[in-house]
Amino acid sequence: MLSRLKLDPFVVALALTVSLALLWPQPGITGGVLHADKAASWGIAVIFFLYGISLSPKRLLESAARWELHLIVQLGTFLLFPAVVVTVLALMGDRLPEAVATGFFFLAVLPSTVSSSVAMTSLARGNVPVAIFNASISSLIGVFATPVLMAWYLHTVGGGMDLGPVILKLIILVILPLAVGQAARPLLLRLVERHRQVVRIADRAVILAIVYNSFCDSVAAGVWKGQSPVLLLEIVAGVLLLFAVVYLLIGIACRVFGFSRPDTIAVVFCASKKSLATGLPMAQVMFNGSPDLSLIITPIMLYHFLQLVIVGIIAGRSGALEAEESEPSLVAEEPGRAPKGAEGFLPEPASGRVSTSAS
Repeated sequence: MLSRLKLDPFVVALALTVSLALLWPQPGITGGVLHADKAASWGIAVIFFLYGISLSPKRLLESAARWELHLIVQLGTFLLFPAVVVTVLALMGDRLPEAVATGFFFLAVLPSTVSSSVAMTSLARGNVPVAIFNASISSLIGVFATPVLMAWYLHTVGGGMDLGPVILKLIILVILPLAVGQAARPLLLRLVERHRQVVRIADRAVILAIVYNSFCDSVAAGVWKGQSPVLLLEIVAGVLLLFAVVYLLIGIACRVFGFSRPDTIAVVFCASKKSLATGLPMAQVMFNGSPDLSLIITPIMLYHFLQLVIVGIIAGRSGALEAEESEPSLVAEEPGRAPKGAEGFLPEPASGRVSTSAS
């Protein structure tokens, strides 16, 4: 099974970026010669500007009426995830370092992914328009829900967050560029689609800049010196447990409400995923200047990789099973063509390949 997985080079780049930061942090620290902090800050706006160009309002409206599906996805994303994490953290007591516990809650309150949720739903032959709507609207809700929930959590553990400036900065760096991208969509959409590979590289470069700057600052501050290698294994076990519990509970909810198989696929895939592409820019804004930032973002980095490998395997098997059970279609789709409703969202044609896109 593992031999069939062709992992995206982004995962390798992510590992190399972390390794470089651990070995040679000085160039990437805030104010360092590479100015990685400034590249990350300005890059956030670029990411969401490009996302605004790609986002199709028409596709969102096509499935907006399926409110019961959307409700389950958004409740799972912003309520079930945090409830599971808070419960587990309460049972564990002080076993995890405070920054890692904060990182798990931050992971729990992040929005869902966009491109990978749609790609995996397509691969599994699920309801692609529903996946598009929920993954997209989740990112918009997250601009407000994520910092509010994060502020609540920090207050309960004796910390705090100045919520007003955080939300204002997120509006400036996320909502405003997205709105400008939407306004420029008629003019720039074809250009962006023609240079999609350049857009993907730019998107990933910003993510790598955020990771590099965060780890460089943490290493320079000595945050990782006292941490045991066992901690990494505990984080991996934690994100696997979190994914399994949420995936199972969302699946049960779909059966209780009697959702069809394509609808269930879209709901469980969207509700069980978390966005690295949105999470790292938000972390950069909310925890700006914290030497513990690299510890905080470690759970979402690991969850990002593991969720896509696991869901990729599930989607591939589900799609193969559906293909065997279904009757031959009278209208064959063109090879490699995205399913209706997925244009502009799929990073590549749906296939057996496990994509590890940053989103």
